[in-house]
Amino acid sequence: MTAYMDHKDLANETIDAARAQEITDNVHRVLDSVAKAESDAGRDGGSVRLLAATKTRDVGEIMAAIDAGVRMIGENRPQEVAVKASGLMRQCAQRGFSLGVGEEVPVTPNADVADAATSGTSGTGNAPTHIPLHLIGQLQSNKIGKVLPVVDTIESVDSIELAEKISRRAVMRGVTVGVLLEVNESGEASKSGCDPAHAIMLAQRIGTLDGIELQGLMTIGAHVDDERTIRKGFVHLRRTRDQILDAKAPGTERCTELSMGMTHDMALAIAEGSTIVRVGTAIFGQRAFV
Repeated sequence: MTAYMDHKDLANETIDAARAQEITDNVHRVLDSVAKAESDAGRDGGSVRLLAATKTRDVGEIMAAIDAGVRMIGENRPQEVAVKASGLMRQCAQRGFSLGVGEEVPVTPNADVADAATSGTSGTGNAPTHIPLHLIGQLQSNKIGKVLPVVDTIESVDSIELAEKISRRAVMRGVTVGVLLEVNESGEASKSGCDPAHAIMLAQRIGTLDGIELQGLMTIGAHVDDERTIRKGFVHLRRTRDQILDAKAPGTERCTELSMGMTHDMALAIAEGSTIVRVGTAIFGQRAFV
């Protein structure tokens, strides 16, 4: 078990009014920033989705973000997925949302969440709005079983070996899971991801595997102050995605997502074509644990 999980109850579903309001205000600011960055880049509104990075955040904090308008969440560690999944799915069901791909938790909305449940319907009958749950941190092969029953997409696939293991487990379960190929565009040794020179070949090999769907590429921006260096990595990832699509190899036709940009560099990422920005600090504040 991760050490900080001994000190914080990540399954906690309660939150005080002041903390909930803080998260609400932060979500609204981030959504406004995303909309401004889209406009500044000449992109259509809504072309970029906000993923709330929820590492070390408990169920109550995550639900406050969802109540404020977040419609995608990302967990870093399989252990946290396992601890939070049941509470998140139950709380989402109460609001008329579905979350992840696990079995639905049957819940009748109570009076406290009736309004939220109404806003959670999609407008076609009673079909709930689906909130995708992504794994955005590294995945060890022995933890695949912890996430497959729950997550929609694994963003941190950086090798054909890991992709093949996920494929085998998904086929055994009779499910299909989305994956993003993680590319180390910055070349920093501290970052995970495949070599950019191998990305196209790996994407094409992943596209042939059963039980997984290649949905796009992911990277972490260079940890530097130089804007040109940060943009260079984002530009290269976009061009790599475009080359994969242009090649039309089997299983790569849905490789459209570009998950790039975090709290400090999301405006640059949006300017260079990001479709998903992963934001934690700007929503929840600085983490007390790492």
